[in-house]
Amino acid sequence: MMPRLLLRAWPRGPAPVLGAPSRALSASSGPAEYLQHSIVPTMHYQDSLPRLPIPKLEDTMRRYLSAQKPLLDENQFRKTEEFCKSFENGAGKELHEHLLAQDKQNKHTSYISGPWFDMYLTARDSVVLNFNPFMAFNPDPKSEYNDQLTRATNMTVSAVRFLKTLRAGLLEPEVFHLNPAKSDTDTFKRLIRFVPSSLSWYGAYLVNAYPLDMSQYFRLFNSTRLPKPSRDELFTDAKARHLLVLRKGNFYVFDVLDQDGNIVSPSEIQAHLKYILSDNSPVPEFPLAYLTSENRDVWAELRQKLVHGGNEETLKKVDSAVFCLCLDDFPVKDVTHLSHTMLHGDGTNRWFDKSFNLIVAKDGTAAINFEHAWGDGVAVLRFFNEVFKDSTQTPAITPRSQPAATNSSVSVQKLSFKLSDAVKAGITTAKEKFDATMKTLTIDSIQFHRGGKEFLKKQKLSPDAVAQLAFQMAFLRQYGQTVATYESCSTAAFKHGRTETIRPASVFTKRCSEAFVKQPSKHSVGELQHMVAECSKYHGQLTKEAAMGQGFDRHLFALRYLATARGITLPDLYLDPAYGQINHNILSTSTLNSPAVSIGGFAPVVPDGFGIAYLVHDDWMGCNVSSYSGRNAREFLHCVQKCLEDVFDTLEGKAIKT
Repeated sequence: MMPRLLLRAWPRGPAPVLGAPSRALSASSGPAEYLQHSIVPTMHYQDSLPRLPIPKLEDTMRRYLSAQKPLLDENQFRKTEEFCKSFENGAGKELHEHLLAQDKQNKHTSYISGPWFDMYLTARDSVVLNFNPFMAFNPDPKSEYNDQLTRATNMTVSAVRFLKTLRAGLLEPEVFHLNPAKSDTDTFKRLIRFVPSSLSWYGAYLVNAYPLDMSQYFRLFNSTRLPKPSRDELFTDAKARHLLVLRKGNFYVFDVLDQDGNIVSPSEIQAHLKYILSDNSPVPEFPLAYLTSENRDVWAELRQKLVHGGNEETLKKVDSAVFCLCLDDFPVKDVTHLSHTMLHGDGTNRWFDKSFNLIVAKDGTAAINFEHAWGDGVAVLRFFNEVFKDSTQTPAITPRSQPAATNSSVSVQKLSFKLSDAVKAGITTAKEKFDATMKTLTIDSIQFHRGGKEFLKKQKLSPDAVAQLAFQMAFLRQYGQTVATYESCSTAAFKHGRTETIRPASVFTKRCSEAFVKQPSKHSVGELQHMVAECSKYHGQLTKEAAMGQGFDRHLFALRYLATARGITLPDLYLDPAYGQINHNILSTSTLNSPAVSIGGFAPVVPDGFGIAYLVHDDWMGCNVSSYSGRNAREFLHCVQKCLEDVFDTLEGKAIKT
């Protein structure tokens, strides 16, 4: 099974630039229509972005074998080496040449874009747990603004401001600045806007700035993944002006943009949300939202029944809505409850097919759960950061704001669906499956407060490398082995880039883990420190290669996809048990870097795996881990904690406590 939960934003470094300074806004003046007024058009760099390189076949084989080395015994490794030689000189060479030729004929995109969309859209598993991750917002710093109605209104207005800013081309382009003193300045922006789009990337490159691909952004809004037999479709209707709101499994819509495309006044949006929150309707006997958690072919068939049963126009309102706002009727109890609520909930109050669900709990705790086929972490994280910044720094309403005196019973439409007996039976089955699956999922988290980025960087170590090393050590401590590990890395530095895989399990992490876990007394503190440094150096190399499109996973995936598309018998390399094993990612890991995120999470990508979402802050580290019945997330986290303690002891020159 392909790992699919891809949260890492490219590249490691400062949080994305959030654009122009906010403008002060009085609650009575109505919202500014735009978040920012970038003097450089949003898509200014898109045409001149470099193309995602296809690695040399010999480099891919070398990297693949390096990643296999810690996972295989000598006999297995020799067999895999033979498969690689045969592939490189035979079928692989031919497929690689076809891939290069195909890529030359499709200069408007990347070699991975089509196959990657297909991978997502042809998968028949439920999108819940298998695909959709979540990211939770930090609370509003002003505690009184965390009231559910206030926060839902402010976040909705900020989200629609983002939509308008994006579509007007006024959103700051997404750029990674290596030297912001030169490139993130008004002087540079005033110059670069006059450079033609076909050349603008090169102008940015000259001052060490790297514009990122923004081709996915248009799918943020008015978009839904539609279930279809064999292959789903991505649907977008940019003309729709209404918001979809779910509460207690009931569906409501109202316009958030008027006929001229202006944002409806925040006091009206507040009034409509207050009206929905005051509706006493119970949860429907057959909550339709369960169907979005079904197997995609099952859901496709049931959706056809819904369409034929007279629900086509109602479903269109769901599909075309600007986004889905989910208002939950309970507060969040703790971090574990937050993760379960935002990752899957009870199945009644999410439309998992929407590009994203903005979830606001009774106590104002908020998160985004997003469908993954349309895009990756970069677009979602930018949206997330901007909404948090705008809703907290220039909120559209205050807790004392009065809702508009408007007739919400006319403006808000409650959607009703005609359900046949077959659809009702389908909902009942979907609920049973959903409940049974969720019972097998455990989520737990830790915070490690002995240090974070600042301490590790003083030791000249990569913070990410140390976190990944701790995961390797922890699994060895708990289960006595080194296993396939996946860390996602964005390739948004390239046109239509998606992601590449960093393979954190290496001969260096294996040697270091065994020294720390199995025989710490046999090594001096200096020797252990040297091993950690080796791991960090190699992990840094892998990270740079992945971000520059020089991993091996996507290349091998594209060659396999091409073989299947051309009806060629799969080369032996892909039938080698070692290939299956390295793609059975028992440790699926992902991180991101944002001051707006409190926690993120996703499910394991294999039944016997862990889903590891982690954050490395300046002075602490957080880790949120999920597992199914066959593994123990809590025990794994205890091991992670112990391993981090051992590494920090070693770095401080202390002996490891046994």
